[in-house]
Amino acid sequence: MQESIAQILSYVWGIWRFRWLALVVVWIIALAGWLVVQQVPESYVGSARVYVDSNNVLRPLLQGLAIQPNVNQRVAMMSRTLLSRPNLEKVMRMTDLDLQVQTDREKEELLTDLRDSISLTADRTNESLYTIEVNDERRDTAKRITQALITVFIEGGLSGKREDSAGAQDFLDQQIAEYEKRMAEAENRLAMFKQKYLGALPGESGGYYERLDQAKQDLSTAQLQLKEMENRRDELQRQVDGEEPVFMSSGAGAVAVSSPLDARIQALNAQVDSLLARYTDRHPEVRQMRSLIAELEAQKRSELARVRSKDYGDAYAGLTSSPVYQSMRSMLAESDAVVAELQVRVAEYEKRVKTLTDQVNNVPVIEAELKQLDRDYQVIATKHQDLLARRESAKLGEDVEQTASDVTFRVIDPPFVPSKPSEPNKLLLNSLVLLFSIVAGAAVALLASLIKPVIVDQQSLVKLTGLPLLGVVTLVPSPEQKKRETLGLVAYSSLMVVLLVAFVGLNIGQFLMLAQA
Repeated sequence: MQESIAQILSYVWGIWRFRWLALVVVWIIALAGWLVVQQVPESYVGSARVYVDSNNVLRPLLQGLAIQPNVNQRVAMMSRTLLSRPNLEKVMRMTDLDLQVQTDREKEELLTDLRDSISLTADRTNESLYTIEVNDERRDTAKRITQALITVFIEGGLSGKREDSAGAQDFLDQQIAEYEKRMAEAENRLAMFKQKYLGALPGESGGYYERLDQAKQDLSTAQLQLKEMENRRDELQRQVDGEEPVFMSSGAGAVAVSSPLDARIQALNAQVDSLLARYTDRHPEVRQMRSLIAELEAQKRSELARVRSKDYGDAYAGLTSSPVYQSMRSMLAESDAVVAELQVRVAEYEKRVKTLTDQVNNVPVIEAELKQLDRDYQVIATKHQDLLARRESAKLGEDVEQTASDVTFRVIDPPFVPSKPSEPNKLLLNSLVLLFSIVAGAAVALLASLIKPVIVDQQSLVKLTGLPLLGVVTLVPSPEQKKRETLGLVAYSSLMVVLLVAFVGLNIGQFLMLAQA
């Protein structure tokens, strides 16, 4: 502890040894610093506060009906773009600052200075409250810039809102036109695909496997019906073969034959008429029916020729059948007609089953491609409907914005610039300059004492030489030396007092200038 105190005292003594050097440094730094402070231009800070009210009464009423933008996000974006180059150029024109520049370089420098002098901050407790501050050397210019910034901020919010709505409308219109084009292309692809694979596409009955199963079921049913009808026909034929016909002579004596073939031909003609109501002449069933009718007519002509022949002319000249026999022959003819129809049906179903069976490798691929085309078309159509709904919502939102603004700007504090400059605080700067000069002078004196050290006490001598101290001789100054030391101390003190008086006078003058301003 004693060593530390002794060391500090030695430093103080070293500074005192070079006190004149320290005083010179203090004077030089103080005068230079005060001169620099006086050259620093004064600036005025203009401020204003704007409140952004985003609480619209219509917003909860239009929930889900109209597109509602994120107002807070939009306001935050406006605050970030306030200091953009277009806005700064607009502020320059509004405040006539552009008249002060002649070249592009001067304009760039002015834009840079203007950007650095503007500050826009949001209140920490209320994000809807914004403070605009402008720092400028001229009071009226600071006020005009602040007012121009408020105007740009409000106009940017309103015009940005309109531009966003118009941009959204244009984008939706472009997307809708694009999807309409894509939907038309999808419809054309689907139509061409259906035309190309007309017979292999799934219908109302389902897909390929459903149609194949249905065709097999129809074939099985038709085969069963054919077998049943053939059994019935065979039984009728057996009964007809066991019945004896009854012959009677006609009164007119003319040859007339009432053949059961007429009933069969009549029944088949009725079947043909029924088929022609559904199919054309080239249908397999129609053609087969007509072929059977032609065979029966040929058979009828053969029987007539046989009846009219000489061998059978006398026996069948008055041929007529019994009612039971004629009824059985009629039923037999009808059964033959039904059997023929069922045979045609079975052949058609067999053809369908064979056709579907041959397509077993191609039809699933065709159906899968058809489903893909349908799915693509449905996706495009759904997106198109969604875009139409969004365009209507955007249109409704635009109408709402035109009738009732969703953002209201309120100027809480109009632009205000104090009569006294806000920056810099020259009183404080002068004090800091004086303090720094004193510290710098002491540091220079201490450095000089360390460069040129001397022995200041007994302990330093013992420590330096390492020898024991035997005695101390005291120097008694002469009266002339005392006089010189006293004069030097008075001069030193006077210079220090003059420095302090200069500091006080400078601050008083600065204060009076501020008060007068």
